[in-house]
Amino acid sequence: MHEALTIGQLAERSGVAPSALRYYERLGLIRAERTGGNQRRYARGELRRVAFIRISQQVGVSLEEIRAALDSLPASRTPSAEDWARLSRSWRDRLDEKIRLLGKLRDDLDGCIGCGCLSLRRCTLNNPGDSLAGDGPGARLLLPAPPATP
Repeated sequence: MHEALTIGQLAERSGVAPSALRYYERLGLIRAERTGGNQRRYARGELRRVAFIRISQQVGVSLEEIRAALDSLPASRTPSAEDWARLSRSWRDRLDEKIRLLGKLRDDLDGCIGCGCLSLRRCTLNNPGDSLAGDGPGARLLLPAPPATP
């Protein structure tokens, strides 16, 4: 493997603990070759995958969803810019919705934090008596309506 990294080098370069890298490998998110002495060696391209995993997790994407996205990338070669762009396009609507929800939460909480909820009638987090239970799980006044089930 050309310019292979040890697990320690990958951990240092990526800012991810070796234990997390081993976990990612066990889940199939990253790949390592093994030396004759059974030591892990990572291609430099794995740095990009680890960076993608970290940022995706930070915005609330599950490891299962991340694995599905990474599985869409070619395994036989280092992904090209077009490969990454295709993956990005497939997530665009979902990420735009996350951004919208984060903005709404930020804006709604600006009026709540420190106020003691003086306006419970308008509070998007208040659900007296769980009256919105029939509308689905979660903060129904903040979240979009769940998809209708057939």
